[in-house]
Amino acid sequence: MLTIIGCGNLNRSDDAVGVIIAQRLQKYLAENPHPHVRVYDCGTAGMEVMFQARGSKQLIIIDASSTGSEPGAVFKVPGKELEAMPEPSYNLHDFRWDNALAAGRKIFQNDFPEDVTVYLIEAANLALGLDLSPVVKDSADLVFEEVAALISQNINF
Repeated sequence: MLTIIGCGNLNRSDDAVGVIIAQRLQKYLAENPHPHVRVYDCGTAGMEVMFQARGSKQLIIIDASSTGSEPGAVFKVPGKELEAMPEPSYNLHDFRWDNALAAGRKIFQNDFPEDVTVYLIEAANLALGLDLSPVVKDSADLVFEEVAALISQNINF
């Protein structure tokens, strides 16, 4: 099973890029069904990322980044490089997808994917707004095409 999870906030311009790509992939799968591929829009809910990833063989997470790099830059990073145990907190908003990777591996052990890839797209604008900036939209198209090609090339996950 391949699970693809888009993360972000639809109300914060480029922060929505992971969610927008996930929604496009859901439409793609509706037209090109693959029984062993699941796509989720997890928004900003790190806990949901952990539970949706459970039982998958392969996991792809797509999100925006804000590192000071060139806007629209796409980073394809192994999940092991980014996973981090959460800091003690009573607020679920503090539990992000990077925490979900570390906690999920610890909690679910062999029922959590070992093969994790994270696509990060550098944001140009994180202010309140409903539209992607043009450079991030172009990068979103590239990531969508790459993940859609992966789906169609590897039917048996």
